[in-house]
Amino acid sequence: MLKKEEKEKLIKETQIHETDTGSADVQVAILTKEIENLSLHLKRHPKDEHSKRGLLKKIIKRKKLLKFLEKTDKERYQKLVKKLGL
Repeated sequence: MLKKEEKEKLIKETQIHETDTGSADVQVAILTKEIENLSLHLKRHPKDEHSKRGLLKKIIKRKKLLKFLEKTDKERYQKLVKKLGL
């Protein structure tokens, strides 16, 4: 789970306009950070099946959002992928 400050920072870095908090770009950035955190957790606790399931759900959701973004706006998609290092 991300702390409020981390989440706000991610939103500010990836938002499209001033009041944007839920665009695909922002959601992908937040999911990416959560996936990184869960991956680190699972390296320390490899038998944590509940977290593995949560990680897989987040990966699938991010994949769907990226696919949507690629279909609708290739330029934004490529910027986001480059920015997040995916």
